[in-house]
Amino acid sequence: MSESGDGPDDEEIETIREQKREELLSQTGGDEGGTVTDGGATDPIHIDGADHLESVLAEHDVVLADFYADWCGPCKMLAPTIEEIAAEEDATVIKIDIDANQQLAQRYGVRGVPTVYLFRDGDPAQEWVGVKDKNTYVSAIRAA
Repeated sequence: MSESGDGPDDEEIETIREQKREELLSQTGGDEGGTVTDGGATDPIHIDGADHLESVLAEHDVVLADFYADWCGPCKMLAPTIEEIAAEEDATVIKIDIDANQQLAQRYGVRGVPTVYLFRDGDPAQEWVGVKDKNTYVSAIRAA
């Protein structure tokens, strides 16, 4: 990051994500590309509408949902953590773009991003607004 407060640009973020993804895959010996294992996916699932969300919630017992926006700096900071959780935990991890899914954001009362929900058996069980440390999410997932 530069001293003026400017963060990394989209290209830098994508490069960092790819490096982290490769590191995680080499550590776990996993496959690339969102393969489903043990009830979860290795990459976050990007939700496209209410029907898609409902089907994912119906298929999976524990779902961590990241409501985010592309323009949101804290959301960009949280993205690598969300990707790590998707790769490492049994829970299904989903990402919901609030700009593309405004009705979902309204339904769940999202007023600030990032907002992360933990769903258990299709119902919201816990909510966090703002960036939290990885252990906060992981502990909640494991307790669910």
